[in-house]
Amino acid sequence: MKTTEVLADLRRRFPNEPEYHQAVEEVLNSIEDVYNSHPEYDRMNLIERLCIPDRIFSFRVSWVDDSGKVRNNMGYRVQHCNAIGPYKGGIRFHSSVNLSILKFLAFEQTFKNSLTTLAMGGAKGGSDFSPRGKSNMEIMRFCQAFIAELWRQLGADTDVPAGDIGVGAREVGYMYGYYKKMAREFTGAFTGKGMSFGGSLMRPEATGYGNCYFLLNMLATRGIDIAGKRVAVSGAGNVATYTMRKLMELGAKVLTMSDSGGTIVAREGLTQEQADYIFELKNVMRGRLSEVPDRFPELEYHPDCRPWQLVKCDIAMPSATQNELDADDAQALLDGGCFAVSEGANMPSTADAVHLFTKARILYAPGKAANAGGVATSGLEMAQNSQKLTWTAEEVDHKLRNIMADIHAQCVKYGQEENGYVNYVRGANIAGFKKVADAMMAQGVL
Repeated sequence: MKTTEVLADLRRRFPNEPEYHQAVEEVLNSIEDVYNSHPEYDRMNLIERLCIPDRIFSFRVSWVDDSGKVRNNMGYRVQHCNAIGPYKGGIRFHSSVNLSILKFLAFEQTFKNSLTTLAMGGAKGGSDFSPRGKSNMEIMRFCQAFIAELWRQLGADTDVPAGDIGVGAREVGYMYGYYKKMAREFTGAFTGKGMSFGGSLMRPEATGYGNCYFLLNMLATRGIDIAGKRVAVSGAGNVATYTMRKLMELGAKVLTMSDSGGTIVAREGLTQEQADYIFELKNVMRGRLSEVPDRFPELEYHPDCRPWQLVKCDIAMPSATQNELDADDAQALLDGGCFAVSEGANMPSTADAVHLFTKARILYAPGKAANAGGVATSGLEMAQNSQKLTWTAEEVDHKLRNIMADIHAQCVKYGQEENGYVNYVRGANIAGFKKVADAMMAQGVL
């Protein structure tokens, strides 16, 4: 296999899908040597089969708004690979959703799920519908229309969606309720459900907490204590706000939070009162960070800015969306003394930014490893549903810590270079790839 040839063919066959091409290129650059050391992979054309999704569903979603007007959106589900378990991946509702983004997310999900050691394949879905500004009834009608088209493709042993950007407990509840009505069964066909109907304790916290646990494992390789460290966090959704909470619990100073409107800066770190208000504002009131200075005028608000060039930090944790941190941002972080980056979002750093981080030999954890705690806990929710059991928060948190430590160990095993530096990108990609590749080889050409 030559990475350049594979990429050229994918660009020819699937033009205008830059996020998908970017995700594939990162993985192929990491695994090329490993792949080529197994000629049996090439005889079975494994790489092409692994890059192209098993199937893609696309459909129109028609729904009625509160004024009685019929609205139309696009809906998608990308079932990428089920070699090691049922398709598993979130559903995203955001105006930016398109097939390129969902293909990249499903591709990434395949390797992320492999790293968790749990039996889950990779998938992703969503719509260009945005819940922002919609009433609860409008969101309910949209979710029901979305699932009316998709429900036949889902199931506890077939394809198990969860939440993502724009899809929280409310949206999952509406979608699962309609799935249950159509399928006439009560099974673990969704994760991220409410506790009253099969959800798992710790699932809301899991991605943010898991990222912090992975970060602790990375810091331990250099004997660094997180207490007192200055951390820049992007985002203000579920992942970012729980990352904020866990960092503060560990004694770190959280300097920034951001949303699509701009960035809040706390030069000396957020206080507990400020953090609690931001958490409630974003997760309960569904407000905007621009409102925070009205309550806390001592905090800075920078409209239309990302955090990375606003502060000097020890650690950066991009937790908003893909490609939010570019080469200029990466250089600014390095110039400011940043020695660790742990990604809470999926592919938040551009390829050029990743190159700068690895060239500088800082601790850099890609999202497929660092943010795998969310889907890992979804896997634990699936296990509880199968057994008709509910584990305590302490049990789930203990399992999550162990899973993140195991993912870190896999990254070190496959990513450690001769000079001792751990290339977590290479380690995560090789570890995720090997398990999926071996399963595909064992099952034949499907």
